[in-house]
Amino acid sequence: MMDVAVVIVSWNVRDYLANCLRSVYADLEHSRLEGEVWVVDNASTDGTQELLTDLFPTTRLIINGENPGFGVANNQGMKAASANGHGPKYYLLLNPDTLVRPGALANLVACLEGNPKAGVAGARLVYSDGRFQHSAFEFPGLAQLTFDLLTLPDRLYESRLNGRYPRRLYRSDREPFEVDHPLGAAMLVRTDVAIATGGFDESYHMYCEEIDWCWRIRQSGWTIFAVPKAEIVHYGGESTRQVRVQSVENLWSSRAHLYRQHHGRARFSVASWMVQKGLQRKASGASEPDLRKAYLYAADAWRIVE
Repeated sequence: MMDVAVVIVSWNVRDYLANCLRSVYADLEHSRLEGEVWVVDNASTDGTQELLTDLFPTTRLIINGENPGFGVANNQGMKAASANGHGPKYYLLLNPDTLVRPGALANLVACLEGNPKAGVAGARLVYSDGRFQHSAFEFPGLAQLTFDLLTLPDRLYESRLNGRYPRRLYRSDREPFEVDHPLGAAMLVRTDVAIATGGFDESYHMYCEEIDWCWRIRQSGWTIFAVPKAEIVHYGGESTRQVRVQSVENLWSSRAHLYRQHHGRARFSVASWMVQKGLQRKASGASEPDLRKAYLYAADAWRIVE
């Protein structure tokens, strides 16, 4: 059985993708893991497909004629990687705006190999200049919404109140620690766990997909870890930055979907009131008409449907 299939969903980030692929192939060789790489291209128009053909001919390429969303494309890649009946033991789901540091893949695999009840392992993410980046979070509730909608003291944003784990746990000399969910930029998933839980919920177009999936994985009895020794550079937001206003709509609409699915009616009612008031306030303070419309559209997604 192959060790790992790397699945990368890409949209108009050709240069980042090229550097990502170089780092992936280098670490596969460094780790001596048997693996293959799949790129699912969501209708890029920046020469991504030509780049892959010219520079990375061994990369398996799936071309979508339109952008079906992050979850759909990842599911496509995982399904294709297992189509021949000899699929991988693990899927590494990786954003294209990342660089895999030497040893990262081996450490992620070692975490799952050493913890038979672990279904997912996430990397320690850093920014391109080496600065710390929060790589895993607690499942969101009402407290996290407060931080997104109001201005609170800076020190509280780093706290468990905001779903953050202490920075000391991420030190590169620390052992893996259990989390609710990693950031979806880099996560290693057992293939049998992916199959048993159905992969990403394709009703999410962008944002919150990994939170929903990890929630379902944990509800199925599996644990999830962050692995400090597995370092991956994550630039962050390189695709969504191209559609900033649309990303506001996508983010808050996906959050509404997530809270409806995973919180009871009473809690969602409170969240609905909080978010509608908060986004209406953001809309009134927005200087761009399109951004104002995006906030109001997103607020409407949180209305309670009888």
